Amino acid sequence: MRRAWCVLPLVMTLWIGPARVQAADWPVFRGDAGLTGVAVGALPLPLKLLWRFETGGDVRSTPVIGGGVVYVGSTDKKLYARDLATGAKRWTFEAGDDIEAPALLVGELVVVGALDGVLYALDAATGTNRWSVKTDDRIMGAANRIDATDPPRIVFGSYDNILRCVSLSGESVWQYETENFINGGPAVAGNRVLVAGCDAQLHLVAAGDGTLIGSVDAGSYVAASPAARGNRAVVGNHDGRLQAVDLKTRQTVWTYGGGDDGAPFFSSPAVSESVVVVGGRDGRVHAVALADGKPRWTYKSGGDVDSSPVICDGKVVFGSRDGRLTIVSLKSGSALWSYEIGAAIVGSPAVVNGMVVIGAEDGSIYAFSR
Repeated sequence: MRRAWCVLPLVMTLWIGPARVQAADWPVFRGDAGLTGVAVGALPLPLKLLWRFETGGDVRSTPVIGGGVVYVGSTDKKLYARDLATGAKRWTFEAGDDIEAPALLVGELVVVGALDGVLYALDAATGTNRWSVKTDDRIMGAANRIDATDPPRIVFGSYDNILRCVSLSGESVWQYETENFINGGPAVAGNRVLVAGCDAQLHLVAAGDGTLIGSVDAGSYVAASPAARGNRAVVGNHDGRLQAVDLKTRQTVWTYGGGDDGAPFFSSPAVSESVVVVGGRDGRVHAVALADGKPRWTYKSGGDVDSSPVICDGKVVFGSRDGRLTIVSLKSGSALWSYEIGAAIVGSPAVVNGMVVIGAEDGSIYAFSR
């Protein structure tokens, strides 16, 4: 395995660039630019397996969905575009190395990084490579979009320690250098970009020119992505500490967990209007209050939870390394539904229109629906 952590029913239609994206789509890792991990609409249970597609490698990436198409990468070096309703092939693109990063849909492009250190921008309809950007090391995290500029821009991190911003044509706009690897994807909160990684800092960077606004000590290295909702950011670290930061004052508001017995958070938090939910390597999913970090509940899984949970319709959807896809109650953490895939799930679900799409290390992509 090549992963190295620091060693470490109304559907609105919105215009985004030249292409249309439905409001119920999942165009970026965690669903929105803030990486909140919150899906809209109903999620009726029980779910049933709608289709399954087998790739040629492990699926550690998280699917993105737009215009009725699922886009997901695999460690067989390929990005797959499959029909959301049927799983039928739309197109396949082969990169120069494994794809573990989630893709990004922006305008008419699907943008994805690979372990060869290249960010590929493909035509979303055909899979044709429009342009690419070469970095000096692997890309593990998702790219994101900056809407504070007109037209939008693309921002992404790399293991060469650099956060890059490029135009929709791939031209460099700015670069911001951190002190260590950038593992996850950057969150975007208005005119601020939030990024964390192996330098144990949460960096707040100006979306317009890449200058540093300020930084906050994350306590330990960050393997996942931060999430931003309103004026608050939430990030988990390798020491098992979950931390909320006020984006105006750049002060830590509360912390949860951590200490000598803290199990690492390799999961990115989901942040609703009142609750934060995150998976841990203690085999548990933790829910705490967004206001003060006080515990709400924990759910004990059969394996470590690196999969980043999604909140939808009063429910929490997540995978775990015991090979089970699980849905629990957001209010109580009680189990509502599960499906035994039988292979480790480290990627995160995409949830749209009552459907759940997720990949597993058996090399397959699974789509579930009522």
